[in-house]
Amino acid sequence: MDLEQLRQKLLATARANPPEDHVPYAFEKRIMANLSSKPALDFRALWARAMWRAAAPCVGLSLLLGAWSLFTANDTTASESLSQDFEQAMLAVVDQTEETW
Repeated sequence: MDLEQLRQKLLATARANPPEDHVPYAFEKRIMANLSSKPALDFRALWARAMWRAAAPCVGLSLLLGAWSLFTANDTTASESLSQDFEQAMLAVVDQTEETW
Protein backbone atom coordinates (compact mmCIF):
# COMPACT_ATOMS: atom_id res chain seq x y z
CA MET A 1 0.00 0.00 0.00
CA ASP A 2 1.20 3.47 -0.83
CA LEU A 3 2.23 5.55 2.19
CA GLU A 4 0.47 8.62 0.92
CA GLN A 5 -2.79 6.68 0.46
CA LEU A 6 -2.45 5.28 4.01
CA ARG A 7 -1.84 8.77 5.34
CA GLN A 8 -4.98 10.08 3.61
CA LYS A 9 -7.11 7.26 5.05
CA LEU A 10 -5.81 7.89 8.57
CA LEU A 11 -6.46 11.63 8.31
CA ALA A 12 -10.00 11.01 6.99
CA THR A 13 -10.75 8.65 9.88
CA ALA A 14 -9.37 11.13 12.41
CA ARG A 15 -11.48 13.96 10.96
CA ALA A 16 -14.61 11.80 11.07
CA ASN A 17 -14.14 11.15 14.82
CA PRO A 18 -13.29 14.48 16.49
CA PRO A 19 -12.09 14.41 20.12
CA GLU A 20 -14.64 14.98 22.83
CA ASP A 21 -14.61 17.90 25.23
CA HIS A 22 -15.99 15.75 28.04
CA VAL A 23 -13.59 14.91 30.87
CA PRO A 24 -14.28 11.81 33.00
CA TYR A 25 -15.79 12.32 36.44
CA ALA A 26 -13.21 13.24 39.14
CA PHE A 27 -10.36 12.97 36.67
CA GLU A 28 -8.43 15.84 38.25
CA LYS A 29 -8.84 14.39 41.76
CA ARG A 30 -7.55 10.99 40.64
CA ILE A 31 -4.52 12.54 38.97
CA MET A 32 -3.72 14.70 42.00
CA ALA A 33 -4.10 11.70 44.32
CA ASN A 34 -1.64 9.70 42.22
CA LEU A 35 0.84 12.57 42.21
CA SER A 36 0.73 13.08 45.97
CA SER A 37 0.88 9.36 46.80
CA LYS A 38 4.37 8.86 45.33
CA PRO A 39 7.07 9.76 47.87
CA ALA A 40 10.05 11.87 46.91
CA LEU A 41 13.36 10.14 46.38
CA ASP A 42 15.47 10.36 49.55
CA PHE A 43 19.17 10.13 48.72
CA ARG A 44 20.24 9.98 52.37
CA ALA A 45 18.08 6.92 52.93
CA LEU A 46 19.52 5.23 49.84
CA TRP A 47 23.06 5.99 51.03
CA ALA A 48 22.33 4.71 54.56
CA ARG A 49 20.79 1.52 53.19
CA ALA A 50 23.87 0.91 51.03
CA MET A 51 26.19 1.47 54.00
CA TRP A 52 24.27 -0.98 56.20
CA ARG A 53 24.36 -3.59 53.44
CA ALA A 54 28.12 -3.10 53.12
CA ALA A 55 28.72 -3.39 56.88
CA ALA A 56 28.28 -7.17 57.07
CA PRO A 57 30.85 -8.02 54.35
CA CYS A 58 33.30 -5.56 55.91
CA VAL A 59 32.95 -7.19 59.34
CA GLY A 60 33.37 -10.63 57.78
CA LEU A 61 36.46 -9.53 55.86
CA SER A 62 38.03 -7.95 58.94
CA LEU A 63 37.41 -11.12 60.99
CA LEU A 64 38.92 -13.25 58.23
CA LEU A 65 42.01 -11.05 57.93
CA GLY A 66 42.36 -10.86 61.72
CA ALA A 67 42.29 -14.64 62.01
CA TRP A 68 44.78 -14.94 59.15
CA SER A 69 47.21 -12.52 60.78
CA LEU A 70 46.80 -14.26 64.14
CA PHE A 71 47.63 -17.68 62.75
CA THR A 72 50.51 -16.52 60.56
CA ALA A 73 52.09 -14.44 63.36
CA ASN A 74 52.77 -17.63 65.36
CA ASP A 75 54.68 -19.14 62.44
CA THR A 76 58.07 -17.45 62.88
CA THR A 77 60.19 -20.40 61.74
CA ALA A 78 60.51 -19.19 58.15
CA SER A 79 61.46 -15.58 58.94
CA GLU A 80 61.60 -13.11 61.76
CA SER A 81 58.41 -11.48 62.88
CA LEU A 82 57.26 -8.11 61.59
CA SER A 83 58.00 -6.38 64.90
CA GLN A 84 61.62 -7.50 64.83
CA ASP A 85 62.02 -6.38 61.22
CA PHE A 86 60.50 -3.01 62.06
CA GLU A 87 62.76 -2.56 65.07
CA GLN A 88 65.86 -3.39 63.08
CA ALA A 89 64.90 -0.95 60.33
CA MET A 90 64.23 1.87 62.80
CA LEU A 91 67.43 1.32 64.78
CA ALA A 92 69.67 0.80 61.76
CA VAL A 93 70.74 4.45 61.81
CA VAL A 94 71.51 4.36 65.55
CA ASP A 95 73.74 1.30 65.18
CA GLN A 96 76.08 3.08 62.81
CA THR A 97 79.24 4.05 64.67
CA GLU A 98 80.83 6.38 62.18
CA GLU A 99 79.88 9.97 61.60
CA THR A 100 78.21 10.89 58.34
CA TRP A 101 79.37 14.49 58.52
